[in-house]
Amino acid sequence: MTSDAFLKKIIKPAVFISSLLPLFYLIWKALTDGLGANPVEKTMHRTGDWTLNFLLITLSLTPLRNITGWSWLSRFRRMTGLFAFLYASLHFLTYAGFDQLFALESIIKDAVKHKRIFVGFGTFIILLTLALTSSNKIVKRIGAKRWQAIHRLTYLAAIGGVIHYLWLVKIDIRLPLVYAGVLALLLGCRIFLLIARKLKNVDEYNP
Repeated sequence: MTSDAFLKKIIKPAVFISSLLPLFYLIWKALTDGLGANPVEKTMHRTGDWTLNFLLITLSLTPLRNITGWSWLSRFRRMTGLFAFLYASLHFLTYAGFDQLFALESIIKDAVKHKRIFVGFGTFIILLTLALTSSNKIVKRIGAKRWQAIHRLTYLAAIGGVIHYLWLVKIDIRLPLVYAGVLALLLGCRIFLLIARKLKNVDEYNP
């Protein structure tokens, strides 16, 4: 079996199934009354956590590829990005449906009153945009450069998600700060790679 066939037949299905495990676990907890006294709040917290987890995983793939030289890591960015959107959708639907009963006026008032809700909703809109533009057809239609520019918004979505989490937690902010630290590291890697690329281009033009 070639490495490409191994990737398609073994690694990708394994990553796909693993990415669904948090959802299966959440469903199992719901069916067995394991979500505690406030299942809606618990569901929002869990889906929010996994939205951030998949966003950071997505952002880490390019630095890992550059460090390790494993080019195949790039093939998982779309999948992990779409899983981030999946969990963000569940997070938003739990809030809008179970917490607010799809009362649009109430949701708007809540977003205006609480900045964490406003930032969270903005982050969801970014993720929705990224999901809608993730297909190969869209890449061909708008061009690779424009597509790459749009999908750099993943960083903005991650920043919004971390801010949303920080503003949500009132007492113990250690976990949100861990997310913020990981994101800062990934942003630093991105900036370093951009600077290194520009310096390399300068060297090529000035032999």
